Amino acid sequence: MNFEAIKSIYAFEMARTRRTLMQSVVSPVVSTSLYFIVFGAAIGSRVQEIEGVPYGAFIAPGLIMLTLLNQCIGNGSFGIYFPKFTGTIYEILSAPISTAEIVIGYVGAAATKGLIIGTIILATASLFVDITIAHPLLMVVFFVLTAVSFSLFGFMIGIWAKDFEQLNIIPMLVIPPLVFLGGSFYSIDMLPPFWQTVSHFNPVLYLVSGFRWSFFEIADVNPWISLAIVVAFLGACLAVTAWIFRTGYKLKN
Repeated sequence: MNFEAIKSIYAFEMARTRRTLMQSVVSPVVSTSLYFIVFGAAIGSRVQEIEGVPYGAFIAPGLIMLTLLNQCIGNGSFGIYFPKFTGTIYEILSAPISTAEIVIGYVGAAATKGLIIGTIILATASLFVDITIAHPLLMVVFFVLTAVSFSLFGFMIGIWAKDFEQLNIIPMLVIPPLVFLGGSFYSIDMLPPFWQTVSHFNPVLYLVSGFRWSFFEIADVNPWISLAIVVAFLGACLAVTAWIFRTGYKLKN
């Protein structure tokens, strides 16, 4: 394993975050604060509790997941797309670096950025509502697995995208609706039976539900099923990434 290569890619990607602190850190924090102010004031005054948890605290895991998914996908996709856009990807592919080292460098940096922002959002949420974490270890497991999985997913999007429009299609048009419809701001038990069934086909439901269970021990889905879904998604992303590098899809031509 060429750790110097991994370190170089990782350090380069992390340096880009330090150069864009307003966009990378300040913007997500301000957006999350607005969510708490608007939803907490407008909806929280009408919905006092959900399953015994104050509404403001109930939505905190969903907001953290919303930010984490957006950050990981965005950083993962842009990190590999930009070398494609500038043509420097060929230098990386021709260097004595293995596929695993390239993926670890880019995905590791994207996941690290997402985890940092997610932790900041968690700290920000604690300023607005009382946060209790019933199962810290499981929370960290969900946190890390989700960050790595969706950073890898973003990495795949960056390879697939042929222009900036395609680069933003999934993060802007697909992920937010899935998060909003995945029980981030409500329990799916509040929905009619038909829509409860439909919600179970939304993969984000399992992320939010499992993550929320680690906080308050309430969930729309069994937390172990949620964990299995995250692990399965990570395995699928690894398999697709291995295929991409083996065939050279969108890389060698």
